[in-house]
Amino acid sequence: MSDSSFIGHNIDIAATLLKKGEAVAIPTETVYGLAANALNESAVAKIFRIKQRPSFDPLIIHLSSFDKVKDYVEQIPEVFVKLAEAFTPGPLTFLLLKKPNIPDIVTSGSPYVAIRIPSHPITLALLEKLDFPLAAPSANPFGYISPTTAQHVADQLGNKIYYILDGGPCDVGVESTIVALNENGEIEILRKGGLATEKISEVAGNIIIRDISTSNPEAPGMLTSHYAPKVPWRFQIFMHYQKE
Repeated sequence: MSDSSFIGHNIDIAATLLKKGEAVAIPTETVYGLAANALNESAVAKIFRIKQRPSFDPLIIHLSSFDKVKDYVEQIPEVFVKLAEAFTPGPLTFLLLKKPNIPDIVTSGSPYVAIRIPSHPITLALLEKLDFPLAAPSANPFGYISPTTAQHVADQLGNKIYYILDGGPCDVGVESTIVALNENGEIEILRKGGLATEKISEVAGNIIIRDISTSNPEAPGMLTSHYAPKVPWRFQIFMHYQKE
């Protein structure tokens, strides 16, 4: 590992490092992410080590288009297709039953994987160069405020990663909103974020929007599972996304 990270705008350098199994900081419209090949267990393990992130906290994977989601999940509910048409690329993450090609380390052993399509043009261009999705939580030590510029990443992780792909300041500045579909066919908000609940409700029509998070993006570290004792276990694990 180098003594200090190099901040640059070269997508090819980032792609080469990712293909070699390294972790690279990338820009998104929400916050900067610490990315690695989501299909490579050893590469994903580097994310946890660099961030000092507990292994029970699952990761979101990033793809260049919603059309590619079907390659990694068993099925996509029709209402999620409607939401994707309205809000992706963008700050919306979908929780879906994963296919076996997604390693358990990504989902912390859960059968569900969280997937989103970021809207930042640089990261979309990077994803187009790769034949694998990127696992990418926020590019900061676990429990710290999420970074919104390349320099923020360098200040917090600069001696732990090779490359920071600079995409300028993030437009949204908070993590993505996470949605899941419960057993009753209702959309549940697992984490409030960059997409307002009201906008989701408008598109989802008569689907009930049940906010089961107590999240506050300005208060990192609040594990919402402590406040949702009646939520089924398969959703509770994803409450830990509140602490990126």
